[in-house]
Amino acid sequence: PELIDGLERVKNSFNSYPVDRLASAGAVAALEDVEYFEQTRQAVIQTRGRMTAGLQALDFEVLPSSANFVFARHASRDAAELAAGLRERSIIVRHFRLPRIDQFLRITVGTDAQCELLLKALAEVV
Repeated sequence: PELIDGLERVKNSFNSYPVDRLASAGAVAALEDVEYFEQTRQAVIQTRGRMTAGLQALDFEVLPSSANFVFARHASRDAAELAAGLRERSIIVRHFRLPRIDQFLRITVGTDAQCELLLKALAEVV
């Protein structure tokens, strides 16, 4: 038992997302549900568009996106300060402290309600 426990710890340190048979079956079923995928995809696209418009109304530049997130920067406010202000309001966005993108926030597209809360919080912070 001690050896097996040790091997499991080592295995899981390299493969932190092991997939068992149940997870595999669920993944296959999800991939086969094309109708649900399309509904979800359309919802993300529509919400992303509304969120982008809301960000732009708050003087953000939003880069074109075909993903479930947007990359945005404010015209005059520091991204680190914006991220901190959102965090104080229990909203977490990604801020990268890397050259060329240190003024951008990566904002995930959530539900319509979540995006409304984000925009309201940003209006307060900005």
